[in-house]
Amino acid sequence: MGRGRQKAKQTKVARALKYYSPETNYHALEQELKASQTDVVTDDRWGSTADSAYDNDADWDDDRRY
Repeated sequence: MGRGRQKAKQTKVARALKYYSPETNYHALEQELKASQTDVVTDDRWGSTADSAYDNDADWDDDRRY
């Protein structure tokens, strides 16, 4: 297949994908979103060291220029 035909075929496929809109199952989407709201990550999961390691601004020298 020549480059022109190959590019035309890729363009056709890309256009079909861009404008293809399958029927959306809103009920299933709603159930999935409701389930994911309970999976929110809290700070307790990572422990107190995750936040405290970067809380001390004294480690950074603002006067230093590179």
